[in-house]
Amino acid sequence: MVQSGDGPVILYGPVHRSPWGVFPSIVLAAEQSAVKQHAQYEAAKTGDVPSAKRLAASLATAGTMDSIRALLEGRRPLLVPVHALEDLGYNRIPGAFAELLAERLGLDVDTGIIQANVVNHTGASGWQRMVRPAVFEGPVTPSAEYLMVDDFVGQGGTLANLRGYLLHGGGHVLGATTLTGRADSAKLALHRETLAALREKHDEQIENWWQGVFGYRFDCLTESEARYLIRVENADAIRARLIEAGSEEHH
Repeated sequence: MVQSGDGPVILYGPVHRSPWGVFPSIVLAAEQSAVKQHAQYEAAKTGDVPSAKRLAASLATAGTMDSIRALLEGRRPLLVPVHALEDLGYNRIPGAFAELLAERLGLDVDTGIIQANVVNHTGASGWQRMVRPAVFEGPVTPSAEYLMVDDFVGQGGTLANLRGYLLHGGGHVLGATTLTGRADSAKLALHRETLAALREKHDEQIENWWQGVFGYRFDCLTESEARYLIRVENADAIRARLIEAGSEEHH
């Protein structure tokens, strides 16, 4: 647990992250409504493997495969799914989606890298997502290329943390694909203009505090996370809301 002078902030961390540079948009396979209204969704989300496989197979179209092939440009990365444990059981969708991609694209799935904590991001607020960062463990193959696979992207923090973990272990991350997500979150990489606006609004003191708590500076935020912080009135409010969200996790 990481604490500030005012109380707990995050249970796990700090986490590995890296500045973005050039990073491609996430390949989204389907609209959120199509996924969440699918007959197999709830069972797949809470651990039923056959349901997860049927869900992925019915929503990942030929167009999805073409988009991923275009992203990979003939390269053969390892697929690394986010193995996430939810309150009601293991979320099987990322693994099933990765297996489907492996079958259709002739790739291999790396099952040795796992999410090491329970974050329960489903239905969480932006602040709750930030104070529940996903952390990963397992062997990264140095110099190997990876494509990240998940069921959903919201703020993009989980994928940013997985990317940072893979890079820290010496891997190369080519991109990411999710079964669904918010269209405005498909661009994970932080724009230079957004970073400049964030730093102009919130001074270096809060960025230093952020680094002490989370383990990285503002240039490692996702575009969605940075925009979320820009909307907050001042640095004191950022600190207070994170501390409040962190305190809620310990009651």
